[in-house]
Amino acid sequence: MHPHDLIRKNLELVATRAPDLTARFYDRLFERHPELRGMFGRRSAEAQQRMLLEAIVAVVDHLEDAAWLGETLGALGAKHVDYGVRDEMYPLVGSALVATLADVSGDEWDAETEAAWTAALTFVAETMIAGAESARRVAAE
Repeated sequence: MHPHDLIRKNLELVATRAPDLTARFYDRLFERHPELRGMFGRRSAEAQQRMLLEAIVAVVDHLEDAAWLGETLGALGAKHVDYGVRDEMYPLVGSALVATLADVSGDEWDAETEAAWTAALTFVAETMIAGAESARRVAAE
C-alpha cells in the first residue's frame, strides 16, 4: 500500500477510535515536555485541539499537492516564528504525535504505518522550518 494511503487509512481509524485524538496528543506532549505548555496559552485547549485536527486533515487531504503543501506549510512555519517556536521543537511534536497515533491504533499499527507517518511529519517539519527561516531572513533585513 502506498504511504499516503496508509496515512489516510490510519487517520480514519484513529479518528473513529479516539475523537479526542488531539487532546491525547497534547497530554502526551506536555507530559514529555512540560516546558512547551506555556506556548499554547493564546487559545482555549479546545480551540487549539480543533485547529490541530483541521491542520492534520488538510495536510492529509493534500498529500499529492506539493505546491499547496509548500505554500501552506511554509506560511504556517513563518507564523510559528511569532509564537516562539524553535526548529528543535518540531521533532518533539512529531514524536509525541506518532506515539499517540500508535497508542490509539493498537494492533492496527505496524512498522509500515509508522514509517509513513514519520516520513510525512518529517516533511511537514522541514517545510515549516524552511518557512520559518525565510521569515527570519526577511525580519533581519
